[in-house]
Amino acid sequence: MSSDPALLFRAVTKAFGTRRVIDGLDLAAEPGEILVIIGPSGTGKSVTLKLASTQLAPTSGTIRVLGRDLAALPPRDLPALRRRLGYLFQSGALLGWKTLAENVALPLAERDRLPPAQIEGRVRDALAEVGLADSGDLYPAEVSGGMLKRAAFARAIIENPELLFFDEPTSGLDPVMSRTIDRLIQQIARARRATCLVVTHDLAGALRYADRIAFLKGGRFLQVATPAELLRRPHPEVQAFLKAQAVEDTP
Repeated sequence: MSSDPALLFRAVTKAFGTRRVIDGLDLAAEPGEILVIIGPSGTGKSVTLKLASTQLAPTSGTIRVLGRDLAALPPRDLPALRRRLGYLFQSGALLGWKTLAENVALPLAERDRLPPAQIEGRVRDALAEVGLADSGDLYPAEVSGGMLKRAAFARAIIENPELLFFDEPTSGLDPVMSRTIDRLIQQIARARRATCLVVTHDLAGALRYADRIAFLKGGRFLQVATPAELLRRPHPEVQAFLKAQAVEDTP
């Protein structure tokens, strides 16, 4: 892998008032890697994702995204950097008054201002990539939760991002659809050679597709390991998490 990480955290902290949520994170995600952050609720997983995706600024420490130090990044350069990022929100965050195709097209229409014919072709390809080739004319209220997540997935990849962020991508989905989303993350990361940072509570799913898993608790990573290493020599806190999810060995 490249010696220059796609994402780098060095001694990162984040406090809200007197409450320190992130407490000295060090982490590097390599180009093309699928890195999954797991851990109990309320331990800073979503805050870590927002820091990495430029939605929040750290209280202290260094964050580098695609080679750019966020603290030194001129504000005028931030929009261009964000075009290289894709984000799948936990809720999907689709607009109810637009069709799935129109939702997917939004970044191309509003940020890139591409010609309509070019937008239509790229939207069609993105929807097909997530298994929604024939669903673009439907509205969010007309489709299932799994279809909503896949449409949001298509919107996240529509600008061919180099770095993808996923906030609880399988939340609220049944086991079958959860595994479908897991496979999509893996397939699209490999096909597009994109780095993926995934926050999830679904450890069983993460073990299927992650290159590495980082266990976060108390604002710190207690263990960062491959799935095989994590199962073979889990930190005691990780072991408790494994038992709670009834995970005994690699699925």
